[in-house]
Amino acid sequence: MLTVLGEPLLVEMTGISKDFPGVKALSGVDFQLRHGEVHVLFGENGAGKSTLISILSGVYRPTAGILRVNGEEVHFRSVQDARRAGIGTVFQELSLVPTLTVIENVHLGQELQRGLLIDRKAMERDTRALFGTLGFDIDVGLPVSRLSRAQQQMVEIAKAIHAKARVLILDEPTASLTERETERLFGFIRQARQRGVGIVYISHRIQEFSQIADRITVLRDGKLIATVDQKATSESALVTLMMGRAIDKVYPHINRQPDGETVLSMRGVHAAGVNGVDIDVRAGEVLGVAGLVGSGKSRVWRSILGLQPLKAGTVVLFGKNVSGSPTRKLLHSGVFYMSPDRKAEGLVLSASPRDNIQLDLLDRIDLAGRFGLRSLRRTRAVADAIGARVDLARRSMPKTVAALSGGNQQKVLFGKGLGQDRRIYIFDEPTIGVDMGTRSQLYLLIRDLAEAGKAVVVISSDLPEVMHLAHRLLVFSNGRISAELEGDDLVEDVVLRHFFKESRRPLDEHA
Repeated sequence: MLTVLGEPLLVEMTGISKDFPGVKALSGVDFQLRHGEVHVLFGENGAGKSTLISILSGVYRPTAGILRVNGEEVHFRSVQDARRAGIGTVFQELSLVPTLTVIENVHLGQELQRGLLIDRKAMERDTRALFGTLGFDIDVGLPVSRLSRAQQQMVEIAKAIHAKARVLILDEPTASLTERETERLFGFIRQARQRGVGIVYISHRIQEFSQIADRITVLRDGKLIATVDQKATSESALVTLMMGRAIDKVYPHINRQPDGETVLSMRGVHAAGVNGVDIDVRAGEVLGVAGLVGSGKSRVWRSILGLQPLKAGTVVLFGKNVSGSPTRKLLHSGVFYMSPDRKAEGLVLSASPRDNIQLDLLDRIDLAGRFGLRSLRRTRAVADAIGARVDLARRSMPKTVAALSGGNQQKVLFGKGLGQDRRIYIFDEPTIGVDMGTRSQLYLLIRDLAEAGKAVVVISSDLPEVMHLAHRLLVFSNGRISAELEGDDLVEDVVLRHFFKESRRPLDEHA
């Protein structure tokens, strides 16, 4: 048993292995968590992170290895066992009851009573005090179904804290949060650390680690690669540990088509959160779009595609005025739009990857069989070929999309865009919740599209991503374009300078 300054480790996992039928998910992994420490688990999808925290939180039992909590060996048979040991987990897939209020969810299974009756007033006071301490501004009397995804995540965290968790596991906690909400979460994490709570933090957002992490453990293919001190490790070194190759291999060089024609043009676009925007989209180039949450960088595209009201402005697509046209007409004209919310707007979660891709093939005349009916054999063959192109494992094709990792779900979403011959691809947050290995595969697809002469728009909150991919970058601020950058101006300090400016300036003024 290891100790730190005479105090036993909060969590000590030694030689942890986990076998599933035909798969060795973990192989002899060691992991330690100290009191008052934020320990990041880092690795690609499939590296074993979820399996490791599932063992710690009582979802799975290890095939081999020893688990100790506060120096005592434990054998969790259920999530309830782990909770009783002080381990609280906030998974990516939230576990709240939508029809119950925030108060009822926080106290579920731990209701306060006065005699034989539930004391609802005491529960309300208790919940309000808890949320006040955490700094979460939420109406605790509302049913969870009426909260945003970010607010629901805060309720999950509050629920774990209310259960007096000594160990808090946060799985991709900022994936659905705005910058302000993320800062609030980080503030809470710092407070919890000061109280001696140990936090296991899982995220693909490597830029977050310097703000909160003490140590980082890197997993690859179910094996422990290294545990490093955050302050002594660079982002590029972490990526190399995770992927087994350097970060400069992640972003491909994308050749730009010279003098590409303008295929989409908008002038004077006004919509909710968009205040007079002019944009030209050209064939054979990647147009990057960056800005803070609420800057209008996504809303302008949703408004011209009819996904939210277009108040004013002109939109010209392939030489034709399509201002105010319905979404279906624009998509059938050769535009592919990928929503940042793949679960609500992009995928049929209960269907398979094959079926999701096949939905995009319904209008393909070349897949018609006898009497004009669709050929199921040919349609399936094309769908499977697209699955292979986006690097979906053949064994994944018949599964339900809901059962796939976030990275594989995103591959299915990309695959849906490859079934028709489109001329414009608009990717809004194309790698949200996706590890660096899968990102590099998706970036190659973006490269192939642009070099094939397609117009590609990449809207991203990940600044390194959008800067590395873009030939030309639009920076949004307060509903307007504050800068249009390319070439030597595509560097982080120049881009960040324009995040808070009001209007576009000539390129020669950016330096």
